[in-house]
Amino acid sequence: MSEKVVLRYFNGRGKMESIRWLLAAAGVEFEEVFLTKREEYEKLLNDGALMFQQVPLVEIDGMQLVQSKAILNYIAGKYNLYGKDLKERAMIDMYSEGASDLMDMIIMHPFKPAENKQIHLSTIEQKATDRFLPVFEKGLANSQFLVGNQLSRADVHLLEASLMLVNHQLICKLPFCYKIKAEILKPTDLFGMFKMQLGDYKMIIL
Repeated sequence: MSEKVVLRYFNGRGKMESIRWLLAAAGVEFEEVFLTKREEYEKLLNDGALMFQQVPLVEIDGMQLVQSKAILNYIAGKYNLYGKDLKERAMIDMYSEGASDLMDMIIMHPFKPAENKQIHLSTIEQKATDRFLPVFEKGLANSQFLVGNQLSRADVHLLEASLMLVNHQLICKLPFCYKIKAEILKPTDLFGMFKMQLGDYKMIIL
């Protein structure tokens, strides 16, 4: 039996969140080690675990992986969430990067000054509606999955981004959000996977 995957990060969502989602989609159990003291972070530095002196850090298959994109690529490749060939991987990467750009905007919202929060929310909604979601909607127009005929990391990142939008009460009435739930969430039983791996706090009913 292989050792359980270990995630080392601060006690928050941040850069580790998409990694948690992808592991959950793959049905992989993982252990979280939160860095709550400066000394814990410094020990990782002194042990040479952090190649670029930053987290997230994922311990998997005897390796200490850093840099979130590299981690996501490894997990996707290992657990068959990365397409069947290079062309599918290129499409998956493009969709994934788009979903990541959308999530980055949402992640920054809590750090905006109070007087700018509503403007920022409006900007997110406008870009989501005009720039990002139409691309994903077109990708799902004639298929259950964004790329190929099976679940990929692109679908998982899109689901995560969509639930983040709903969590901020954005575009929650768009038919596309319901389509994501019907086309991606239920048929692949991701709901059960995420509920088991990530807990009830993640489960937002559209």
